[in-house]
Amino acid sequence: METAIVLLRWAQYAASFVLMGGTLFSVYALPAHGLSSAAALGWPRRLLTGAGALLAVTSLVGLFLQTANVAGSFSAAVDPATLVSVLTEMAMGASSLARALAAMLSVVLLLGLRPGRSTWLLASALGAIATASMAWMGHGAASEGRDGVIHLSADILHLLAAAVWIGALAFFAGLAVQRPLGEDRLRDFHSALAGFSGVGSAVVATLVASGLVNSWFLVGPSGWPALATSLYGQLLVLKLAVFVAMALVAAANRFRLTPALRAGLDDPGQANAALAHLRRSLLLEFGAALTLALLVAWLGRLAPISAQ
Repeated sequence: METAIVLLRWAQYAASFVLMGGTLFSVYALPAHGLSSAAALGWPRRLLTGAGALLAVTSLVGLFLQTANVAGSFSAAVDPATLVSVLTEMAMGASSLARALAAMLSVVLLLGLRPGRSTWLLASALGAIATASMAWMGHGAASEGRDGVIHLSADILHLLAAAVWIGALAFFAGLAVQRPLGEDRLRDFHSALAGFSGVGSAVVATLVASGLVNSWFLVGPSGWPALATSLYGQLLVLKLAVFVAMALVAAANRFRLTPALRAGLDDPGQANAALAHLRRSLLLEFGAALTLALLVAWLGRLAPISAQ
């Protein structure tokens, strides 16, 4: 059951990140009209709707499994009294229900309204609610008092920043693998890459700052030796290593591969080579992001070093 819970948490992280970050990306990085707009491409709407549906299902199934885990059996998890207790007395219950409702509303919105910036913004707001609600599934919600407010706030910022980055990566991967990628779409793809540069820098800064705050609460000033000896510490070190690798790949994309694509816009041969490198790099970065989300899902089920 524990493995299933971790995998369901992973799916919820990934789906909420794509829902929030992808819809935002459609607004600030893609043109409002034309062949490269999210509405004209078609697949962004399907991807976002799928993310919302996946999030709704995994939130409800995850709630059921975690209730069964707390109650001690599957039969107890469907007992009305147990369900009411979980939903009203445990942050996990209320946050899971809120996340499922936000996801369902996003699906209705994406299917029922005409694709456009207002639709993307509304869906992004619902995605942000779903993403932020994941903080109440983690260690930040366990702290109390002023420290609890600081820890929970840092956790929410960390999640929202991760959603902006990973949602954008999902869209970059989708844009990069399109066939064929004509001259106009190639120029729009470069514009999206260039437009994300400033956003990406702010995201990395937010992730580092909020991550340091979280580490203070989860590891503590005297817990650093346990990073090498505890499972939590080892996974945290692995998470940091994957994050650094992602940041290095992102830096290569921004400072080497994106300028190479720009230089090749007037030379089809050079543009194709630059695009091939970008495809591989973006898919690698997106794969690392999904690995990072899995590690976060796992870490959320372990006692932090400060509590050991």
